Amino acid sequence: MIKTTTILKNLINSKKLEFFLEAHNGISASIVQEAGFSGIWASGLSIAASLGVRDSNEASWTQVLEILEFMSDSTSIPILADADSGYGNFNNVRRLVKKLEQRGIAGMCIEDKEFPKKNSFINSESQYLVSIDEFVGKIQAAKDTQIDPDFCVIARTEAIITTQNIDEALLRCQAYYHAGADALVIHSKRQDPSDIITFMKQWHYDCPIIIIPTTYMDTPTSLFESLNISLVLWANHMLRASVYQMKKIAALIFANSSVLEADKKIASLEEIFRFQKVQELEEAEKIYLSHPSYKC
Repeated sequence: MIKTTTILKNLINSKKLEFFLEAHNGISASIVQEAGFSGIWASGLSIAASLGVRDSNEASWTQVLEILEFMSDSTSIPILADADSGYGNFNNVRRLVKKLEQRGIAGMCIEDKEFPKKNSFINSESQYLVSIDEFVGKIQAAKDTQIDPDFCVIARTEAIITTQNIDEALLRCQAYYHAGADALVIHSKRQDPSDIITFMKQWHYDCPIIIIPTTYMDTPTSLFESLNISLVLWANHMLRASVYQMKKIAALIFANSSVLEADKKIASLEEIFRFQKVQELEEAEKIYLSHPSYKC
């Protein structure tokens, strides 16, 4: 069986544009896999929101790690973990890589913000980036720590988000590439892809580029293909879909003082049991709980 780390590395280095969808727990990861996606983006925003906390490293890295383990256990496709700014300095990054590999996570993405980080779309102009040298050290520490040679360390620059400076983004990406990053994430909050187009026209290194088109979602994917983008991350849509639907169902139940109408609009219990793999447990019980009594 091919390792998920190898699958991820092959996907980001292929000439075909790939798409990963966000998940934030075991059942959402299973749904993403069943939908046909080739990989999962384990979004830091979505995991934090599912825990009811802010996307500012309020959930500890060990709490996030526990959720990633459930996601890994529930699926067989690669999981790319959103590791924020690495939860500290280079030493925190080294331990993080070790623990991610132990849990079968295929790769991680770290960004060049200070710790604790803030979400990219909240007062981004007032956020600060760490120095290029400090972030290069984090990348090198991660690459030196990994045991599996195919584990992917992806570097994300927030230079365009925080400063709208393409030259700064190019400078940082060049340094991160030479430090050993397996791919780079270029992030923009514009409602059009102009930042991405400008960057790609000036980027001349053979390194996979990943984008997160949350705000410029109406851009045809054919444009991303023409720019030689490697991977698109649909970054938070499973979380937003669940919140949208849960609000509607909660309001319906409250208004009717009954679940009758709501029951017609939600997944059946049988569907939940299917995602929980209850049938596998029943089959296992037939094997392991059906032995005849043995006399000593």
